[in-house]
Amino acid sequence: MNQKHVVVIGSGFAGLSAATHLATSKSCRVTILEKNSTPGGRARKFEHQGFVFDMGPSWYWMPDVFEDYFRKFGKKPSDYYDLVRLDPSYAVVYGKDRILDIPANLDEFKSMLDQLEPGAGKQLDKFLAQAKYKYEVGIHDLVEKPSRSLFEFTSPGLLVDMIRMDIFQSMAKHVRKFFKSEEIIRLMEFPVLFLGETAENIPALYSLMNYADIALGTWYPKKGMHEIIKGMVDLAEEKGVEIRYNAEVEEIEIENGIAKRVRLVSGEKIDADVVVAGADYHHVDKHLLNPKYSNYSEEYWDKRVMAPSSLLFYLGIDKKLKNLRHHNLFFDEPLGPHADAIYKNPRWPEKPLFYASVPSVTDPTVAPEGKENMFLLIPLAPDLEDGEEMREKYFNIIMDRLEEITGQEIRSHIIYKRSYAHSDFKSDYHAFKGNAYGLANTLTQTAILKPSLKNKNVKNLYYTGQLTVPGPGVPPSLISGGVVAREVMKENNL
Repeated sequence: MNQKHVVVIGSGFAGLSAATHLATSKSCRVTILEKNSTPGGRARKFEHQGFVFDMGPSWYWMPDVFEDYFRKFGKKPSDYYDLVRLDPSYAVVYGKDRILDIPANLDEFKSMLDQLEPGAGKQLDKFLAQAKYKYEVGIHDLVEKPSRSLFEFTSPGLLVDMIRMDIFQSMAKHVRKFFKSEEIIRLMEFPVLFLGETAENIPALYSLMNYADIALGTWYPKKGMHEIIKGMVDLAEEKGVEIRYNAEVEEIEIENGIAKRVRLVSGEKIDADVVVAGADYHHVDKHLLNPKYSNYSEEYWDKRVMAPSSLLFYLGIDKKLKNLRHHNLFFDEPLGPHADAIYKNPRWPEKPLFYASVPSVTDPTVAPEGKENMFLLIPLAPDLEDGEEMREKYFNIIMDRLEEITGQEIRSHIIYKRSYAHSDFKSDYHAFKGNAYGLANTLTQTAILKPSLKNKNVKNLYYTGQLTVPGPGVPPSLISGGVVAREVMKENNL
Protein backbone atom coordinates (compact mmCIF):
# COMPACT_ATOMS: atom_id res chain seq x y z
CA MET A 1 0.00 0.00 0.00
CA ASN A 2 1.37 3.41 -0.98
CA GLN A 3 1.13 5.37 2.26
CA LYS A 4 1.19 9.14 2.44
CA HIS A 5 3.85 10.63 4.71
CA VAL A 6 2.62 13.16 7.29
CA VAL A 7 5.34 15.20 9.00
CA VAL A 8 4.42 16.79 12.33
CA ILE A 9 6.72 19.55 13.59
CA GLY A 10 6.97 19.54 17.39
CA SER A 11 6.25 16.97 20.12
CA GLY A 12 4.25 19.07 22.56
CA PHE A 13 0.73 18.07 23.61
CA ALA A 14 -0.80 19.26 20.33
CA GLY A 15 1.84 17.68 18.10
CA LEU A 16 1.67 14.31 19.87
CA SER A 17 -2.12 14.42 19.79
CA ALA A 18 -2.24 15.23 16.06
CA ALA A 19 0.33 12.57 15.20
CA THR A 20 -1.41 9.83 17.20
CA HIS A 21 -4.82 10.61 15.71
CA LEU A 22 -3.32 10.55 12.21
CA ALA A 23 -1.51 7.30 12.86
CA THR A 24 -4.85 5.54 13.21
CA SER A 25 -5.18 5.83 9.42
CA LYS A 26 -3.66 2.89 7.59
CA SER A 27 -3.14 5.10 4.54
CA CYS A 28 -0.44 7.25 6.12
CA ARG A 29 2.72 7.02 8.15
CA VAL A 30 3.59 9.76 10.61
CA THR A 31 6.90 11.27 11.66
CA ILE A 32 7.34 13.83 14.43
CA LEU A 33 10.35 16.11 14.17
CA GLU A 34 11.34 17.55 17.55
CA LYS A 35 13.84 20.39 17.88
CA ASN A 36 14.93 19.44 21.39
CA SER A 37 16.49 16.27 22.77
CA THR A 38 13.38 15.22 24.72
CA PRO A 39 9.62 15.29 24.01
CA GLY A 40 6.96 17.53 25.48
CA GLY A 41 7.69 21.05 24.30
CA ARG A 42 6.91 23.33 27.24
CA ALA A 43 5.98 20.21 29.21
CA ARG A 44 9.52 18.84 29.21
CA LYS A 45 11.23 17.80 32.42
CA PHE A 46 14.79 17.91 33.69
CA GLU A 47 16.57 16.30 36.62
CA HIS A 48 19.37 17.38 38.92
CA GLN A 49 20.80 15.27 41.73
CA GLY A 50 17.51 13.61 42.58
CA PHE A 51 15.28 16.64 41.94
CA VAL A 52 12.81 16.14 39.08
CA PHE A 53 11.38 19.37 37.67
CA ASP A 54 8.42 19.79 35.34
CA MET A 55 9.49 22.72 33.18
CA GLY A 56 6.06 24.07 32.29
CA PRO A 57 2.46 23.03 33.01
CA SER A 58 1.83 22.10 36.63
CA TRP A 59 -2.00 22.11 36.90
CA TYR A 60 -4.05 19.07 35.93
CA TRP A 61 -7.60 20.26 35.30
CA MET A 62 -10.42 18.89 33.12
CA PRO A 63 -9.67 15.21 33.73
CA ASP A 64 -12.50 14.25 31.37
CA VAL A 65 -10.55 15.73 28.42
CA PHE A 66 -7.61 13.41 29.15
CA GLU A 67 -10.00 10.47 29.57
CA ASP A 68 -11.65 11.28 26.23
CA TYR A 69 -8.25 11.52 24.55
CA PHE A 70 -7.01 8.11 25.64
CA ARG A 71 -10.45 6.52 25.14
CA LYS A 72 -10.26 7.32 21.43
CA PHE A 73 -7.41 4.82 21.21
CA GLY A 74 -8.94 2.18 23.45
CA LYS A 75 -6.91 3.31 26.45
CA LYS A 76 -7.35 5.22 29.69
CA PRO A 77 -5.02 7.54 31.62
CA SER A 78 -4.43 4.88 34.30
CA ASP A 79 -2.76 2.73 31.63
CA TYR A 80 0.05 5.28 31.66
CA TYR A 81 0.03 7.23 34.93
CA ASP A 82 -1.61 7.36 38.36
CA LEU A 83 -3.73 10.35 39.34
CA VAL A 84 -4.39 11.71 42.80
CA ARG A 85 -6.89 14.44 43.61
CA LEU A 86 -5.38 17.26 45.65
CA ASP A 87 -7.13 18.28 48.85
CA PRO A 88 -6.88 21.13 49.46
CA SER A 89 -6.92 21.88 45.75
CA TYR A 90 -4.64 24.86 46.34
CA ALA A 91 -3.98 27.66 48.79
CA VAL A 92 -4.76 31.33 48.17
CA VAL A 93 -2.54 33.72 50.09
CA TYR A 94 -4.05 37.15 50.73
CA GLY A 95 -1.47 38.06 53.39
CA LYS A 96 0.59 36.67 56.25
CA ASP A 97 -2.43 35.95 58.42
CA ARG A 98 -4.91 35.41 55.60
CA ILE A 99 -4.38 32.09 53.82
CA LEU A 100 -7.33 30.13 52.44
CA ASP A 101 -7.05 26.41 51.78
CA ILE A 102 -9.50 25.62 48.97
CA PRO A 103 -11.21 22.34 49.91
CA ALA A 104 -11.87 19.68 47.29
CA ASN A 105 -15.26 18.89 48.83
CA LEU A 106 -17.97 21.12 47.35
CA ASP A 107 -20.02 21.44 50.57
CA GLU A 108 -16.90 22.45 52.49
CA PHE A 109 -16.08 24.97 49.79
CA LYS A 110 -19.57 26.49 50.02
CA SER A 111 -19.25 26.74 53.80
CA MET A 112 -15.95 28.57 53.37
CA LEU A 113 -17.60 31.05 50.97
CA ASP A 114 -20.47 31.61 53.41
CA GLN A 115 -17.94 32.66 56.04
CA LEU A 116 -16.53 35.22 53.61
CA GLU A 117 -19.94 36.46 52.46
CA PRO A 118 -23.25 35.28 53.94
CA GLY A 119 -25.33 33.54 51.28
CA ALA A 120 -22.38 33.04 48.92
CA GLY A 121 -22.80 29.25 49.07
CA LYS A 122 -26.27 29.45 47.48
CA GLN A 123 -24.96 31.95 44.96
CA LEU A 124 -22.23 29.48 44.08
CA ASP A 125 -24.88 26.88 43.21
CA LYS A 126 -26.41 29.31 40.70
CA PHE A 127 -23.00 30.32 39.37
CA LEU A 128 -21.90 26.71 38.92
CA ALA A 129 -25.14 25.68 37.24
CA GLN A 130 -24.40 28.19 34.48
CA ALA A 131 -20.71 27.25 34.45
CA LYS A 132 -21.57 23.55 34.06
CA TYR A 133 -23.78 24.29 31.06
CA LYS A 134 -20.99 26.34 29.47
CA TYR A 135 -18.49 23.58 30.16
CA GLU A 136 -20.65 20.87 28.61
CA VAL A 137 -21.40 22.89 25.47
CA GLY A 138 -18.01 24.59 25.24
CA ILE A 139 -15.67 21.66 25.89
CA HIS A 140 -17.78 18.98 24.22
CA ASP A 141 -18.97 20.97 21.21
CA LEU A 142 -17.54 24.43 20.46
CA VAL A 143 -13.87 23.59 20.98
CA GLU A 144 -14.15 20.59 18.66
CA LYS A 145 -14.94 22.83 15.69
CA PRO A 146 -12.11 23.70 13.27
CA SER A 147 -13.42 27.31 13.13
CA ARG A 148 -12.72 27.73 9.43
CA SER A 149 -16.13 29.14 8.53
CA LEU A 150 -18.97 31.05 10.16
CA PHE A 151 -21.33 28.35 8.88
CA GLU A 152 -19.98 26.02 11.57
CA PHE A 153 -21.74 28.21 14.14
CA THR A 154 -25.02 29.03 12.38
CA SER A 155 -27.30 26.23 13.55
CA PRO A 156 -30.21 27.73 15.56
CA GLY A 157 -29.47 25.52 18.55
CA LEU A 158 -25.83 26.51 18.67
CA LEU A 159 -26.63 30.21 18.30
CA VAL A 160 -28.98 29.94 21.26
CA ASP A 161 -26.29 28.11 23.21
CA MET A 162 -23.73 30.82 22.44
CA ILE A 163 -26.08 33.57 23.62
CA ARG A 164 -26.80 31.63 26.83
CA MET A 165 -23.06 31.28 27.39
CA ASP A 166 -22.55 35.05 27.81
CA ILE A 167 -19.94 35.40 25.08
CA PHE A 168 -20.55 39.16 24.91
CA GLN A 169 -20.31 39.80 28.66
CA SER A 170 -17.00 40.06 30.48
CA MET A 171 -16.02 37.57 33.13
CA ALA A 172 -15.54 40.45 35.58
CA LYS A 173 -19.15 41.61 35.24
CA HIS A 174 -20.45 38.06 35.32
CA VAL A 175 -18.72 37.18 38.60
CA ARG A 176 -19.93 40.40 40.25
CA LYS A 177 -23.54 39.47 39.49
CA PHE A 178 -23.16 36.66 42.03
CA PHE A 179 -20.60 37.80 44.60
CA LYS A 180 -19.59 41.00 46.42
CA SER A 181 -16.65 39.84 48.55
CA GLU A 182 -13.40 40.92 46.93
CA GLU A 183 -11.71 37.75 48.17
CA ILE A 184 -14.34 35.58 46.49
CA ILE A 185 -14.21 37.67 43.32
CA ARG A 186 -10.44 37.25 43.08
CA LEU A 187 -10.84 33.53 43.68
CA MET A 188 -13.44 33.20 40.91
CA GLU A 189 -11.44 35.32 38.48
CA PHE A 190 -8.20 33.42 39.06
CA PRO A 191 -8.83 30.52 36.59
CA VAL A 192 -9.18 32.85 33.58
CA LEU A 193 -5.58 33.98 34.10
CA PHE A 194 -4.73 30.69 32.36
CA LEU A 195 -6.41 32.17 29.27
CA GLY A 196 -4.00 35.06 28.98
CA GLU A 197 -5.99 38.17 29.87
CA THR A 198 -7.73 39.90 32.77
CA ALA A 199 -11.31 39.09 33.68
CA GLU A 200 -12.38 42.45 32.19
CA ASN A 201 -11.32 41.25 28.74
CA ILE A 202 -12.22 37.56 28.87
CA PRO A 203 -15.78 36.54 27.82
CA ALA A 204 -17.99 35.18 30.61
CA LEU A 205 -18.17 31.98 28.55
CA TYR A 206 -15.00 31.04 30.40
CA SER A 207 -16.69 30.66 33.76
CA LEU A 208 -16.56 27.09 32.46
CA MET A 209 -13.04 27.18 33.97
CA ASN A 210 -14.61 27.62 37.41
CA TYR A 211 -16.64 24.47 36.85
CA ALA A 212 -13.43 22.66 35.94
CA ASP A 213 -11.74 24.01 39.06
CA ILE A 214 -14.48 23.61 41.66
CA ALA A 215 -16.57 20.67 40.43
CA LEU A 216 -14.06 18.54 38.54
CA GLY A 217 -11.13 19.23 40.85
CA THR A 218 -7.38 19.72 40.80
CA TRP A 219 -5.40 16.55 40.17
CA TYR A 220 -1.78 15.48 40.01
CA PRO A 221 -0.16 12.65 38.03
CA LYS A 222 2.31 10.86 40.29
CA LYS A 223 5.96 11.47 39.33
CA GLY A 224 4.99 14.74 37.64
CA MET A 225 3.15 16.25 34.70
CA HIS A 226 5.73 14.82 32.33
CA GLU A 227 4.22 11.39 32.96
CA ILE A 228 1.36 12.52 30.69
CA ILE A 229 3.88 13.22 27.92
CA LYS A 230 5.59 9.90 28.57
CA GLY A 231 2.23 8.14 28.23
CA MET A 232 1.38 10.03 25.06
CA VAL A 233 4.76 9.17 23.54
CA ASP A 234 4.30 5.49 24.41
CA LEU A 235 0.84 5.53 22.82
CA ALA A 236 2.05 7.37 19.72
CA GLU A 237 4.88 4.90 19.17
CA GLU A 238 2.51 2.00 19.79
CA LYS A 239 0.41 3.38 16.93
CA GLY A 240 3.46 3.52 14.68
CA VAL A 241 4.52 7.16 14.98
CA GLU A 242 8.26 7.75 14.50
CA ILE A 243 9.68 10.49 16.73
CA ARG A 244 13.01 12.04 15.83
CA TYR A 245 14.77 14.24 18.37
CA ASN A 246 17.39 16.94 17.77
CA ALA A 247 15.68 17.40 14.41
CA GLU A 248 15.01 21.12 14.09
CA VAL A 249 13.23 22.21 10.92
CA GLU A 250 14.83 25.13 9.09
CA GLU A 251 12.52 25.36 6.08
CA ILE A 252 9.31 23.93 4.66
CA GLU A 253 9.98 23.67 0.93
CA ILE A 254 6.99 24.61 -1.23
CA GLU A 255 6.48 23.91 -4.91
CA ASN A 256 3.46 25.31 -6.74
CA GLY A 257 1.60 25.87 -3.49
CA ILE A 258 2.27 22.38 -2.14
CA ALA A 259 4.60 21.50 0.75
CA LYS A 260 6.94 18.90 -0.72
CA ARG A 261 9.53 18.41 2.00
CA VAL A 262 11.08 19.85 5.13
CA ARG A 263 14.76 20.72 5.46
CA LEU A 264 16.43 20.30 8.82
CA VAL A 265 19.17 22.58 10.19
CA SER A 266 21.50 19.62 9.57
CA GLY A 267 20.77 19.93 5.85
CA GLU A 268 18.80 16.68 5.69
CA LYS A 269 15.62 16.83 3.59
CA ILE A 270 12.53 14.79 4.41
CA ASP A 271 9.78 14.32 1.83
CA ALA A 272 6.23 15.00 3.00
CA ASP A 273 2.72 14.65 1.60
CA VAL A 274 1.23 16.68 4.45
CA VAL A 275 2.87 18.94 7.06
CA VAL A 276 1.28 19.70 10.43
CA ALA A 277 3.08 22.45 12.33
CA GLY A 278 2.85 22.06 16.09
CA ALA A 279 5.74 24.46 16.58
CA ASP A 280 5.19 28.15 17.32
CA TYR A 281 2.75 29.38 14.65
CA HIS A 282 4.48 32.75 14.13
CA HIS A 283 7.88 31.06 13.76
CA VAL A 284 6.53 28.67 11.15
CA ASP A 285 4.63 31.41 9.34
CA LYS A 286 7.46 33.94 9.21
CA HIS A 287 10.66 31.89 9.36
CA LEU A 288 10.06 28.42 7.90
CA LEU A 289 8.16 29.56 4.81
CA ASN A 290 9.01 31.63 1.76
CA PRO A 291 7.30 34.99 2.52
CA LYS A 292 4.85 34.59 -0.36
CA TYR A 293 3.37 31.56 1.40
CA SER A 294 2.91 33.17 4.82
CA ASN A 295 -0.60 33.09 6.21
CA TYR A 296 -0.32 36.46 7.93
CA SER A 297 1.66 39.69 7.77
CA GLU A 298 4.05 40.84 10.47
CA GLU A 299 1.61 43.67 11.16
CA TYR A 300 -1.10 41.09 11.85
CA TRP A 301 1.11 39.27 14.33
CA ASP A 302 2.15 42.47 16.09
CA LYS A 303 -1.52 43.26 16.71
CA ARG A 304 -2.24 39.92 18.37
CA VAL A 305 -2.89 40.03 22.10
CA MET A 306 -0.47 37.53 23.52
CA ALA A 307 -0.90 35.65 26.75
CA PRO A 308 1.80 36.48 29.30
CA SER A 309 5.32 35.26 29.43
CA SER A 310 6.78 34.17 32.76
CA LEU A 311 9.83 34.31 34.93
CA LEU A 312 10.30 30.85 36.43
CA PHE A 313 12.61 29.54 39.13
CA TYR A 314 13.31 25.86 39.72
CA LEU A 315 14.63 25.35 43.24
CA GLY A 316 16.04 22.41 45.14
CA ILE A 317 15.84 22.97 48.91
CA ASP A 318 17.74 20.98 51.52
CA LYS A 319 14.95 20.83 54.10
CA LYS A 320 11.19 20.33 54.32
CA LEU A 321 9.13 23.52 54.14
CA LYS A 322 6.15 24.52 56.27
CA ASN A 323 2.96 26.47 55.56
CA LEU A 324 2.97 25.65 51.84
CA ARG A 325 0.65 23.44 49.80
CA HIS A 326 1.22 21.75 46.47
CA HIS A 327 -0.19 24.85 44.69
CA ASN A 328 0.00 28.32 46.27
CA LEU A 329 -1.35 31.53 44.74
CA PHE A 330 0.11 34.69 46.25
CA PHE A 331 -2.52 37.42 45.97
CA ASP A 332 -0.99 39.46 48.79
CA GLU A 333 -0.62 42.50 46.50
CA PRO A 334 -3.31 44.19 44.35
CA LEU A 335 -3.90 42.61 40.94
CA GLY A 336 -4.58 45.91 39.12
CA PRO A 337 -1.02 47.32 38.93
CA HIS A 338 0.42 43.92 37.97
CA ALA A 339 -2.24 43.42 35.28
CA ASP A 340 -1.49 46.91 33.94
CA ALA A 341 2.20 45.96 33.68
CA ILE A 342 1.29 42.88 31.63
CA TYR A 343 -1.53 44.07 29.38
CA LYS A 344 -1.75 47.87 29.23
CA ASN A 345 1.72 49.36 29.76
CA PRO A 346 4.18 46.48 29.36
CA ARG A 347 6.94 46.64 31.95
CA TRP A 348 8.39 44.74 34.87
CA PRO A 349 5.76 45.00 37.67
CA GLU A 350 6.57 46.88 40.86
CA LYS A 351 4.81 44.41 43.19
CA PRO A 352 4.25 41.17 41.29
CA LEU A 353 1.76 38.50 42.18
CA PHE A 354 3.27 35.04 41.92
CA TYR A 355 2.62 31.31 42.12
CA ALA A 356 4.57 28.72 44.10
CA SER A 357 4.30 25.00 43.49
CA VAL A 358 5.82 22.45 45.86
CA PRO A 359 5.03 19.09 44.24
CA SER A 360 7.18 17.22 46.76
CA VAL A 361 4.44 17.97 49.33
CA THR A 362 2.36 15.43 47.40
CA ASP A 363 4.99 13.34 45.68
CA PRO A 364 8.22 12.23 47.43
CA THR A 365 9.66 10.91 44.16
CA VAL A 366 10.40 14.41 42.78
CA ALA A 367 12.95 15.34 45.48
CA PRO A 368 15.56 13.49 47.55
CA GLU A 369 14.42 12.36 51.01
CA GLY A 370 14.07 15.23 53.45
CA LYS A 371 14.32 17.83 50.69
CA GLU A 372 11.83 19.92 48.75
CA ASN A 373 11.21 20.69 45.08
CA MET A 374 9.88 24.21 44.47
CA PHE A 375 8.70 25.95 41.30
CA LEU A 376 8.08 29.73 41.33
CA LEU A 377 6.34 31.69 38.57
CA ILE A 378 5.78 35.40 37.97
CA PRO A 379 3.47 36.26 35.01
CA LEU A 380 5.03 38.99 32.86
CA ALA A 381 4.34 40.96 29.71
CA PRO A 382 5.78 39.38 26.56
CA ASP A 383 8.91 40.75 24.91
CA LEU A 384 10.65 42.18 27.99
CA GLU A 385 14.42 42.19 28.45
CA ASP A 386 15.20 39.52 31.02
CA GLY A 387 18.89 39.70 31.92
CA GLU A 388 20.36 37.93 34.94
CA GLU A 389 20.40 41.09 37.05
CA MET A 390 16.65 41.61 36.52
CA ARG A 391 15.89 37.95 37.19
CA GLU A 392 17.82 38.08 40.45
CA LYS A 393 16.09 41.30 41.52
CA TYR A 394 12.68 39.68 41.13
CA PHE A 395 13.79 36.47 42.76
CA ASN A 396 14.61 38.44 45.89
CA ILE A 397 11.38 40.45 45.72
CA ILE A 398 9.20 37.35 45.83
CA MET A 399 11.46 35.44 48.23
CA ASP A 400 11.23 38.30 50.74
CA ARG A 401 7.45 37.94 50.73
CA LEU A 402 7.48 34.14 50.61
CA GLU A 403 9.75 33.89 53.63
CA GLU A 404 7.83 36.50 55.63
CA ILE A 405 4.39 35.06 54.91
CA THR A 406 5.36 31.42 55.53
CA GLY A 407 7.55 32.30 58.53
CA GLN A 408 10.73 30.50 57.51
CA GLU A 409 14.17 30.98 56.04
CA ILE A 410 14.38 29.48 52.55
CA ARG A 411 17.16 31.17 50.58
CA SER A 412 20.00 29.84 52.72
CA HIS A 413 18.67 26.30 52.16
CA ILE A 414 18.63 26.44 48.35
CA ILE A 415 21.07 23.88 46.96
CA TYR A 416 19.94 24.12 43.34
CA LYS A 417 18.55 27.08 41.41
CA ARG A 418 17.72 27.63 37.74
CA SER A 419 15.85 30.56 36.20
CA TYR A 420 13.88 30.59 32.96
CA ALA A 421 12.25 33.53 31.15
CA HIS A 422 11.55 35.23 27.80
CA SER A 423 14.89 34.60 26.13
CA ASP A 424 14.71 30.91 27.08
CA PHE A 425 11.20 30.55 25.65
CA LYS A 426 12.51 32.09 22.43
CA SER A 427 15.60 29.91 22.31
CA ASP A 428 13.97 26.60 23.21
CA TYR A 429 10.58 26.99 21.49
CA HIS A 430 10.94 29.94 19.07
CA ALA A 431 8.11 31.43 21.16
CA PHE A 432 6.72 34.62 19.60
CA LYS A 433 7.78 37.54 21.83
CA GLY A 434 8.87 34.97 24.39
CA ASN A 435 5.28 34.13 25.33
CA ALA A 436 4.66 31.24 27.70
CA TYR A 437 0.97 30.49 27.08
CA GLY A 438 0.16 31.36 23.47
CA LEU A 439 -2.62 33.66 22.30
CA ALA A 440 -4.97 35.33 24.78
CA ASN A 441 -8.57 34.11 24.59
CA THR A 442 -10.20 37.52 24.13
CA LEU A 443 -13.52 37.83 22.29
CA THR A 444 -11.74 39.15 19.17
CA GLN A 445 -9.38 36.16 19.28
CA THR A 446 -11.96 33.41 19.66
CA ALA A 447 -12.93 30.64 17.19
CA ILE A 448 -12.80 31.91 13.58
CA LEU A 449 -10.96 35.02 14.76
CA LYS A 450 -7.91 32.99 15.78
CA PRO A 451 -5.09 32.21 13.33
CA SER A 452 -6.45 29.52 11.02
CA LEU A 453 -5.45 25.89 11.39
CA LYS A 454 -4.95 25.72 7.60
CA ASN A 455 -2.50 27.70 5.48
CA LYS A 456 -4.46 29.60 2.83
CA ASN A 457 -1.53 29.60 0.39
CA VAL A 458 -0.23 26.05 0.82
CA LYS A 459 -2.63 23.23 0.05
CA ASN A 460 -1.24 20.67 2.51
CA LEU A 461 0.10 22.75 5.43
CA TYR A 462 -1.82 22.81 8.73
CA TYR A 463 -1.24 24.23 12.21
CA THR A 464 -2.01 22.99 15.70
CA GLY A 465 -1.31 24.20 19.23
CA GLN A 466 -1.88 27.14 21.50
CA LEU A 467 -1.79 29.89 18.84
CA THR A 468 -4.66 28.42 16.85
CA VAL A 469 -8.01 26.82 17.77
CA PRO A 470 -9.22 26.15 20.37
CA GLY A 471 -6.61 28.06 22.41
CA PRO A 472 -3.99 27.95 25.18
CA GLY A 473 -3.67 25.35 27.91
CA VAL A 474 -3.00 21.63 28.08
CA PRO A 475 -6.57 20.30 27.52
CA PRO A 476 -7.17 22.68 24.56
CA SER A 477 -3.85 21.61 23.04
CA LEU A 478 -4.88 17.94 23.29
CA ILE A 479 -8.14 18.84 21.58
CA SER A 480 -6.36 20.96 18.96
CA GLY A 481 -4.36 17.97 17.77
CA GLY A 482 -7.53 15.93 17.25
CA VAL A 483 -9.30 18.79 15.45
CA VAL A 484 -6.50 19.32 12.95
CA ALA A 485 -6.06 15.57 12.41
CA ARG A 486 -9.71 15.27 11.37
CA GLU A 487 -9.27 18.12 8.88
CA VAL A 488 -6.11 16.51 7.45
CA MET A 489 -7.81 13.15 7.07
CA LYS A 490 -10.90 14.65 5.43
CA GLU A 491 -9.00 16.78 2.92
CA ASN A 492 -6.26 14.32 2.04
CA ASN A 493 -8.27 11.11 1.68
CA LEU A 494 -6.77 9.46 4.73
